[in-house]
Amino acid sequence: MANLRLTFACGPYDRTQALRDGTLRPEGIDLTYVTLQPAEIFWRMLQFKEFDVSEMSLSNYTTLVDGGEAPFVAIPVFPSRVFRHGYFFINTTKGIAKPADLKGKRGGVPEYSMTAAVYMRGLLEHDYGVKPSDIGWVQGRADRLGHRLPPEVRLTQAPAGAELGDMLERGEIDVLMTANNPLSFRRGAANVRRLFPNYRELEQDYYRRTKIYPIMHTVVIRNDVYKRDPWVALSMYKALCRAKEYAYHLLADMGSPKVSSAWLQPLLEEERAIFGPDWFAYGIEPNRPSIEAALQYTHEHGLTDRRVKLEELFAPSTLRDIPLGEGQHV
Repeated sequence: MANLRLTFACGPYDRTQALRDGTLRPEGIDLTYVTLQPAEIFWRMLQFKEFDVSEMSLSNYTTLVDGGEAPFVAIPVFPSRVFRHGYFFINTTKGIAKPADLKGKRGGVPEYSMTAAVYMRGLLEHDYGVKPSDIGWVQGRADRLGHRLPPEVRLTQAPAGAELGDMLERGEIDVLMTANNPLSFRRGAANVRRLFPNYRELEQDYYRRTKIYPIMHTVVIRNDVYKRDPWVALSMYKALCRAKEYAYHLLADMGSPKVSSAWLQPLLEEERAIFGPDWFAYGIEPNRPSIEAALQYTHEHGLTDRRVKLEELFAPSTLRDIPLGEGQHV
């Protein structure tokens, strides 16, 4: 019997490279790996459902699940996760020295509903007492899903063609929460700096206190594919886990480093000391605090009408390890 032919749209990550180049293959699947940047993947998948399997914004997917209209089912694979303390940028002329100074300010965000912004607003509220309603928001691009927000959220659209980093430099916004370093910061604008210059130290402390390692993206399977062949969920999950392990082994070869970094070895040693041997974990239990935080914040920020349950997000076969007893392994 021929393998099932599926497309998988995902970014060019080291942890998925073995699937991208065909070194590893999912059981029963001939996989066409379509390499794209996440923003394009999300748009094409949310609007047109172009791919069988794809990387997907965790917050956008959660909003769809809440509405009962999710055209996908997820597996607990998280190809992108980033601590976010280092992605708050301020205009230095606006009198902002600490998070509390953001109250009453004008804040830019590329998209109010994007997962990075969800975690960042949650961080401001729960660690620093700054609520989403304390800031007037300017959104850089149209919302992908157009979800209605609570009336206390003040959100306006940036002028057409405006770049939020330039608006920050000109003082048209006071603070910028973003998923990437803005162009004004990259080119060394004198009046643009991070709100948290010691972000690495703060992020490590944040993880030790909360066990939250912010998850940006998960992986989803289109419903028609999953309903026709539900075994695809576990096959893709296992393959993505194997691909990550393969990347770990490549990184561990310090005799010929696979990453262009002079200090790769101490970096990996530090990550293992903080997170353990699986420092970019997939699966439910290692990620429960991070997922539950995302579900809490999406509800608190009005992106869901109820607190979505973790179990609603993922294919049932991927919620726990397969209970194989001794002697049953093939």
